[in-house]
Amino acid sequence: MYKPDAAGVSEICDMKKTLLLFFLLHFSLLGLSQKTDSTKTLVTGSVSVTNNGISTVPTFSLEKPAAIFNLSVRRNRFSFEPELAFGFKDAKPWYFVFWFRYKLVETAKFNMGVGFHPGFVFSTTNILDNGVNKEYFTTSRFFVGELTPSYALSKNTSIGFNYLHARGYNSDLRQLNFLGLSCNFSNIGLGNRFFIKAVPQVYYLKTDDTDGVYLTSTFTFAKRGCPFSVSSVMNKTLRTTIPGDDFLWNISLTYSY
Repeated sequence: MYKPDAAGVSEICDMKKTLLLFFLLHFSLLGLSQKTDSTKTLVTGSVSVTNNGISTVPTFSLEKPAAIFNLSVRRNRFSFEPELAFGFKDAKPWYFVFWFRYKLVETAKFNMGVGFHPGFVFSTTNILDNGVNKEYFTTSRFFVGELTPSYALSKNTSIGFNYLHARGYNSDLRQLNFLGLSCNFSNIGLGNRFFIKAVPQVYYLKTDDTDGVYLTSTFTFAKRGCPFSVSSVMNKTLRTTIPGDDFLWNISLTYSY
């Protein structure tokens, strides 16, 4: 259990500095992206708000309204993709991840990506200290690696495999393995103006001595040429020994640039 002693206070201050730097980078690159030559450096991002912050790892689900900020800076085959998430009502950090990714293979049909990130998951814990109920800020640290091959079946349909391995530090969760098989339907037309994107996925998750099999689907509804979209994630447990809800879902509004 992490308690904010002198070292903890320093850590929280460092986190605030990191957060401030991220937002300055996020919005400065928002303006820069209008001027950048996309053949050299591509800058994209999004801001989402959701009624229910859920995760494919049940332990990490927030299960209350959240705001999520994504940024991607890509040059050739390399990309840096930070993602910061917060509780929507209290603005408390939920998780921070800082992806570094590289495309090993990039063809019209087959893609193979590798990546890693340092990640931080935040929570608050109430502890009775000398008869006084105190709230402590807890930070769990992770180092994660991924392998992501995919194959295009047609212009708008592809299948993908996702393998993640994570090691936890200062966390009750020491080791995690994730194996996912997904199908991506990227452009289901609804007339000339609207389209739907659907990504169903079945995955196996092992966390230390517990494991489970899950089915998740992401549906996105958007208008061509409009930066706003509406999406929903549904996650259903098929078999598990990992604590968590049997079924979770949410709806999100996203602004992309």
